[in-house]
Amino acid sequence: MITIEHLSKSFSGNKVLDDLSLTIEQGEVVALIGASGAGKSTFLRSLNYLEEPDSGIITIDDFKVDFKTITKEQILALRRKLAMVFQQFNLFERRTALDNVKEGLKVVKKMSDQEATAIAKEELAKVGLSDRENHYPRHLSGGQKQRVALARALAMKPDVLLLDEPTSALDPELVGEVEKSIANAAKQGQTMVLVSHDMNFVYQVADKVLFLENGRILEQGTPEEIFKHPKKERTKEFFANYSKTYV
Repeated sequence: MITIEHLSKSFSGNKVLDDLSLTIEQGEVVALIGASGAGKSTFLRSLNYLEEPDSGIITIDDFKVDFKTITKEQILALRRKLAMVFQQFNLFERRTALDNVKEGLKVVKKMSDQEATAIAKEELAKVGLSDRENHYPRHLSGGQKQRVALARALAMKPDVLLLDEPTSALDPELVGEVEKSIANAAKQGQTMVLVSHDMNFVYQVADKVLFLENGRILEQGTPEEIFKHPKKERTKEFFANYSKTYV
């Protein structure tokens, strides 16, 4: 189980995360939705200390960190427990798909090349890219690059997978292949925190949906509750602003 308590973050006096607390069960997919600027991406980036929170405590099973007193060793330990997939793929351009997935296993987990290769091949197969193992990023489509990035994250066997708008940089026809790979990982029990503007996908894949507004959780519940029976006026207004029918 993952517990986040009293997470706060300000930029230039502007509070982006405002005393945010959340519990995530093992194997649960939690989706963050809300307008741009609500604090969704900052929340993800603060969890693995890509942004330095002003305050907050994160507990992952028996591992606990207070962001006010976090040490370099704790930052490294935290990042071993969390893996992140970004909007942009952040692949090494001069390395093949296979080598991109192997990198963290060898450098962070100190695995032998043989061990890392076996795991990397397995994860690339799961995202349907066994035939692209030896391709460099420049020879891959956007959807294939993002699936390599997903395989790289999953290969690390993280306690929690953080997904920050993983399909927003993709052409519409490539979105489905990435979302299918994410959904498959969810079915296999991977705990996830997902930020996405794709409401259809959120409705299908999430166990819990959080609606963020001004850095706070305004409302939370199952996809059914949040999408079809929102309680807060702001949540109702948010969905009313979508012209297409999502669910």
